[in-house]
Amino acid sequence: MSENVPSKGLDPQGYIAREGSLARVPHAFRPVVAMARDRLLDVFGSRLHSAYLYGSIPRGTARVGRSDLDLLVALREEPTEADRDAVRALGDALDKEFPEIDGVGTLLYGRARLLSELETYDLGWFVACLCTPLLGDDLAEYLPRYRPDSLLARETNGDLALLLPRWRARIEAADDSEEALRPLVRFMSRHLVRTGFTLVMPRWNGWTSDLGEMAAACGTYYPERAEQLREAAVRGHEPTGDRAVLMSYVDDLGPWLADEYARVHGVKASRPD
Repeated sequence: MSENVPSKGLDPQGYIAREGSLARVPHAFRPVVAMARDRLLDVFGSRLHSAYLYGSIPRGTARVGRSDLDLLVALREEPTEADRDAVRALGDALDKEFPEIDGVGTLLYGRARLLSELETYDLGWFVACLCTPLLGDDLAEYLPRYRPDSLLARETNGDLALLLPRWRARIEAADDSEEALRPLVRFMSRHLVRTGFTLVMPRWNGWTSDLGEMAAACGTYYPERAEQLREAAVRGHEPTGDRAVLMSYVDDLGPWLADEYARVHGVKASRPD
């Protein structure tokens, strides 16, 4: 198979182009984005360094009533448990007030960690390439430019083997209700498809955040897994509360991906937490 696949999502110099912008936020989601911005300022005040949108809303592909609001918040110091409780409460309130969104996910970190050497090719890349500035000074100014290479692949998703036991525990602890299982199916489906994509990203030579394109890219190089990945991409958008699907992820697709990832790219550098 030819490795000269046309690049996508790269700038003319071959670096990953930053995706998303506030201008692309669909009109229906602008009120919730504005409210999130105001409430983050209310909660953190001068402790807030910067805040970002990521995901389908700043990419302009969000669907009313189906898409979640994804936020990343950088504080001037490391967050406390009280800070984490505060962003969870903020997310719950926004989810209840705005039917346009289906949940809120907020990542919360200190500025020093996001700019640390250890996180340069993981959280740093995430901020610089996948996050859209919403508030404060943009940390991307302090980060390098990134190519879709094996180092980036390893440091973004090279820890799947560590995650799988935690996923299994979450599945076993969940009851059989749609409300309990549906979010797990959505989260794990998306994570596995993205991991499959970054596994082949250096050969594909580009970047995309579209789950369907990610699954197709991985399936090109691993046709025996193409159908599983395609179905996972569909569930990432349209999840159902199916425990059998979740078990297939931790018993089959996930372990295969973890082993192949370690073989091809190595294992992600260990983190203190």
